[in-house]
Amino acid sequence: MPSLSGSTVLLTGVGGEGQVGEAVARAFADLGATLALVDRTAAKVEARASDLVAAGKKARGYGCDLSSADDLTALVERVKQEHGSRLGALVHMAGGFAMSGPVAESSLDVWTRQITINLTTAYLTSRAFLPMLREGKGALVFFASEAALPGRTGSNRSAYAVAKSGVVTLMQSIASEERANGVRANAVAPTSIRTAANVAAMGDNVRYVEREEVAAAVTFLCSDAASAITGQVVALS
Repeated sequence: MPSLSGSTVLLTGVGGEGQVGEAVARAFADLGATLALVDRTAAKVEARASDLVAAGKKARGYGCDLSSADDLTALVERVKQEHGSRLGALVHMAGGFAMSGPVAESSLDVWTRQITINLTTAYLTSRAFLPMLREGKGALVFFASEAALPGRTGSNRSAYAVAKSGVVTLMQSIASEERANGVRANAVAPTSIRTAANVAAMGDNVRYVEREEVAAAVTFLCSDAASAITGQVVALS
């Protein structure tokens, strides 16, 4: 993998210890990128940034509610002040999963939350930072899901599946719209990832995608080696 030294990479959803964001952040840091890490909980993301700084990497943590356009406007200004106006990459990992049950018995609250944390945050975050990605001729990677791939039914998890399908459509729209501006957009669609939360919920006797495998796919999509790839969904299983 080529060095990303001198590039600023913004990663969302990097708060929880033992989660995929932690591994993705470490992979980008090892390639020499300067990291702007974002999570809803400032204390958590600052702890992840501190871990990287202690290892000799360049990282800063930012707390932000990514479902708030106003909070994102303020975040953009902070990132510009502290990192300059160019982003080499933006990886949107913020989101979450919940079963919603059969549609006929499903909860509107679950539906609204899944759309908000998975799709609305993706839309607002990409919209806010696209000017900086244009400046840096950068790459954008979204996290979709195997639930959004062709042939999946979404049974009992329709809210999540719809939200992630929307993320794929958003990605494809951006890929088409921003090609002329030098911005690429792609998505990864993993099955269950071996994270601390997933192992606690489902145990070890499950086929997982390893966090490091996800990180390798994401860093590749943000590298010059993938300069001709845009508008694609990479399934990880």
